[in-house]
Amino acid sequence: MRTPKIYALNNLIDWLNFKFEGLNIPKKLINNSPLLSNAWLSGFIEADGHFSVRTTTISKYPRVACKFELSFLCEAYFIESGKSFMKIIANYLEIPDYSFKQKKISNCFKLHIKTQNIRSNELLAIYLNSFPLYSSKYLNFQDFLLVLEIYKKLKINKKLGCDFDSLDLNKIKIIKERMLNRTSFN
Repeated sequence: MRTPKIYALNNLIDWLNFKFEGLNIPKKLINNSPLLSNAWLSGFIEADGHFSVRTTTISKYPRVACKFELSFLCEAYFIESGKSFMKIIANYLEIPDYSFKQKKISNCFKLHIKTQNIRSNELLAIYLNSFPLYSSKYLNFQDFLLVLEIYKKLKINKKLGCDFDSLDLNKIKIIKERMLNRTSFN
């Protein structure tokens, strides 16, 4: 475990070892292995990650964005531990500090990071291609990759002074709609 949940597990182990004489369950240390060495982050994404696509075509200047968001809710007394592992993820994805947000909710804090550029999304893609998702989020990730490729093309064209291609924008809208209203999970 990389999250503060390890402390709750160790408290349970202490209680079990105390309650049942002779039981000697060993406690675990927090996992500090390199992020890229296992599928832990994929599991975290399955639980608390979200892929999204933004299209704004009503205005004079169409906008397209491709984002990934990851949130973690932790109790106030575990905030530093929560920030620590979220910072490791943010550093791997090269997410600038301004994209790392913290919001107080009741007695807990919601730690939140999101990718906002091509480089961060590409790093995420490299990781998830090594350690794939297995739920319907896998399908959203595949659609996210399709939009990312179109988005990169649109960004290059914009730098060259070209307008957004309406066919590409329509493709993105179709993909976005499929992500929002997924009914097939094969």
